[in-house]
Amino acid sequence: MHTLEQLRSGALAGITRLSLSCGLREFPREIFTLADTLEILDLSGNELTSLPDDLPRLTRLRIVFCSDNPFTELPAVLGRCPALEMIGFKANRIEHVPELSLPPSLRWLVLTDNRISRLPASIGRCTRLQKLMLAGNRLSTLPPELAACRNLELLRLSANALEAFPHWLLTLPRLGWLAMAGNPWCKAVEESADRNVQVTGIDWKDLQLGDKLGEGASGVIHAARWMAGEQTRSVAVKLFKGAVTSDGLPEREMAACIMAGSHRGLIPVLGRLQGHPQAAQGLVMPLIAPEFKTLAGPPSLQSCTRDVYAPGFTLAWTQVLAIARDIASAAAHLHAQGIVHGDLYGHNILHREGEALLGDFGAAWLYDPGQAHAWGIEAMEVRAYGCLLEELLAHGQPEDAAGQRQRAALAGVRQACLSADVAARPHFEAIVAMLDTLATH
Repeated sequence: MHTLEQLRSGALAGITRLSLSCGLREFPREIFTLADTLEILDLSGNELTSLPDDLPRLTRLRIVFCSDNPFTELPAVLGRCPALEMIGFKANRIEHVPELSLPPSLRWLVLTDNRISRLPASIGRCTRLQKLMLAGNRLSTLPPELAACRNLELLRLSANALEAFPHWLLTLPRLGWLAMAGNPWCKAVEESADRNVQVTGIDWKDLQLGDKLGEGASGVIHAARWMAGEQTRSVAVKLFKGAVTSDGLPEREMAACIMAGSHRGLIPVLGRLQGHPQAAQGLVMPLIAPEFKTLAGPPSLQSCTRDVYAPGFTLAWTQVLAIARDIASAAAHLHAQGIVHGDLYGHNILHREGEALLGDFGAAWLYDPGQAHAWGIEAMEVRAYGCLLEELLAHGQPEDAAGQRQRAALAGVRQACLSADVAARPHFEAIVAMLDTLATH
């Protein structure tokens, strides 16, 4: 984080990224002294309501963050910034997105947790758009012009006011990560699932929280000891934050985790937390063995929709096959129950030799697997799985002729999963069968 004093003194000359969070009510004009180099501008956590009309003077500006400000309108001037690729205005008070506010060069738009009831038709001009995050708004429909965004890969629409599922989304050839929970159109299936799913209640007073294991958008995970009668068990406790996240609603994540049930490729739920002194919601799960490692890091500003792997990261060929098979099987299990994971990514996979676990249901949503468009919903997530296969193939190399034949076959599965013809993609059950056959040859 930088300071106004540094900016005004000239100490920041030549920087490419500027971060200011100091109660700003007006845009500091001194920022224009960085016009020759500034690429990333982060003004989150201030009191700004507008941006200057001459913002396009920052000709190298690629990324603008203005989250946690009281903007009521997305500034139209953003549409005139010549190099702008990413806009992040999360948790403002935005009600209106002007037609001219979206630059055609846009790849990544974050408007999570605002008050937006409609998107402008001009979004159809953003043909490079890959990532669109709109959870926690008031959208009742989507503009048909969005169908022109054929490069769109990740879309977050949870916790909006959509009365009907926009089935045309399933024709977008690159869409693989979609979140839809908490909309009126899926209320009936969500309520039915909530009524029918049974889970053990685990009292807060029977838990002893230990070290923090991790934190995500929806909650914090702690190691804990669970005293069940005379037995004590090591567990993990996820305490939900209770606010709208970039993916959606924590309560829908919790419901999907419980509904998913038991499968060797999923982290099971032991019970639902009850009796928390601040009424926090939570889940109790087995403590995962420390030899399990996260497969990848989440996408970066540069990679946009694709995970980031550690430099030099490699997998044994047996691990590639095990991860591919376990995750396909877990996805088949979920879709058989009408659950979309919504975030099928390497950064949500834990793995060790011969085994993989799919976690983080923050973007999960429910659908009726008997409905007419059910196959299109599964085919959309099959594409996300194809991206995972692409990454596994890039980081694992067999050492013998049999492995090379398996690799060629797995590359064929990847190609089928990534087909631009959505109807031509294989079902997850068929993928599992192909991988089982592949493993025996």
